[in-house]
Amino acid sequence: MPAAFLLDSNALYGDGVFEGIRIYEARIFKLEAHLDRLWNSAAYLEIEIPYSRGELTGILKALGCKNEIRGTGYIRLVVTRGRRLDLGINTRKVARATVFIIARTLQLYPKEFYEKGLAVITAKVRRTPAQCVNPNVKTCNYVNNILALIEGNTAEVPEVMMLTTEGRVCECSGENIFIVREGRVLTPPTDNILVGVTRDTILGLCGKLGITAGEASFGPEEVHAADEVFLTGSGAEVAPIVEVDGRRIADGRPGPITRRLLEEFRRAAENPANSTPIFA
Repeated sequence: MPAAFLLDSNALYGDGVFEGIRIYEARIFKLEAHLDRLWNSAAYLEIEIPYSRGELTGILKALGCKNEIRGTGYIRLVVTRGRRLDLGINTRKVARATVFIIARTLQLYPKEFYEKGLAVITAKVRRTPAQCVNPNVKTCNYVNNILALIEGNTAEVPEVMMLTTEGRVCECSGENIFIVREGRVLTPPTDNILVGVTRDTILGLCGKLGITAGEASFGPEEVHAADEVFLTGSGAEVAPIVEVDGRRIADGRPGPITRRLLEEFRRAAENPANSTPIFA
């Protein structure tokens, strides 16, 4: 029988950080922002990334070339603490940090979801409090999010809305969430969410388009009564939500501000000024 082999025993503990990064037209979108978050997350866990930013950028580009990603794609960049010297959790008993990268094509939601919108439910599982784990650290420990999404699978919806322990809306299992109310775009504050690169891009686009936008605390009842609801993420981009907990949002169709922001986001994603070329 073949011997058991484990490349990185930290996979047993989720002791690592990662980034999900989009590729548009063979260019890596907002790479510097993703690397900023990766380095900040690694510092929080006291993981020393074994490459410089320049070296890691070169590796990402080389992998994109090797996999011939000339159109739209996705990068999953993972850094773990490294192979352990035993099966304990002592962070001193590890070797050099491990980096592994997946680069492939990806479309998180089918085209009709953007045209017709998504249905979501509010998860019963609450978001881990910020006092326990810093929500702005993108770690490989996604048990909290997975438990919430299992509820969505049971309800046969593609995403779930998560609440804080105080019952306020914070984010979806893998994306940030926005509501539109009387022409204003609102998203939960940063105190108990993972601040997404796409989230920040959308807030910036609102400013350029003259759309009033900002952070505000709100509950699920305010989502139910919103004029529009949408989520944002590197994989999802800007996806309209038209039903929450079985309740139709407004007329049950993607709203005009959501559609405009999706259009402007895709235009920004294709702007060479916002990306790093793979084949260069």
